[in-house]
Amino acid sequence: MPLLLSIDTSTRGCSVALHQNGQLLVSYDLLAEKSSSGMLTTLIQNAVEHSGFELADVDAFAVAKGPGSYTGLRIAVSTAKGLCFALDKPLIAVNTLEALALQVCGFYSDNYLFCPMLDARRMEVYCALFDRNLKNVEPTQAKIMDADSFKEILAKQPIVFFGDGAAKCEAVFETNSNAVFPKTFVYPSAKTVGQLATVLFENQGFEDVVTFEPYYLK
Repeated sequence: MPLLLSIDTSTRGCSVALHQNGQLLVSYDLLAEKSSSGMLTTLIQNAVEHSGFELADVDAFAVAKGPGSYTGLRIAVSTAKGLCFALDKPLIAVNTLEALALQVCGFYSDNYLFCPMLDARRMEVYCALFDRNLKNVEPTQAKIMDADSFKEILAKQPIVFFGDGAAKCEAVFETNSNAVFPKTFVYPSAKTVGQLATVLFENQGFEDVVTFEPYYLK
C-alpha cells in the first residue's frame, strides 16, 4: 500500500496530510482570514519529516483539483506538479467537493443527500450533490441559489448543506425542514483528499503531470 502526500488549498485554508496504507499518519490544517498557502511547502516538509520519512519515499502526490479559489488551486496544483516532476512520482487529482462530502456523509443515515458548497460570491456557489456512498446525484456546478434551488429533491428527502457557501443559503431554505445545516463549520481538508486518493492509486487513477490543469469551473 502506498505512502501518499495530499494537498488542499482550495479555499483560504492550507491543508497537508500524509497517509500510509490508507491510514492517516499526520495532517496540518491552517485557517486564516488571509490565504495561508504561503506556508504550504513548510507544512509539506514538516509532515514528511515528522513521520520519519523523506520526500523521496512518497509514492504519489495528491491534490484537491477544485473547484475553489483560483489562486489557491493554482498554488496547490503547481506545487504538486513540481514535486511530481522533481521526484518522478505520479499525480492524483481529487474533486474538492467530493472530499468535502466525505467528511460529513458518515454522520447521517442512508436517506440523506449531501451538498458541499464553496462560496463563489454573491448568491452563487460551487456545489454538487452526493448520496451517502458518494455517488453523484447532481454534478459539480456553479449555481445561483434561490427559493427554487433543489426544490424537487427537497420535497422528497433531506439534504445536508455545508461548506463556506452554505451560510448564504440557510435563509433561502429556512422554512424547509428537509434542508439541514450542520452547526459545525466544515472546511476542505487534505485528510479526506488522501482517503480518496488511496483508492485512485490502487486503480492507477493518475493524471498527466504535463497537461493537468486545476478544475476552475468558471
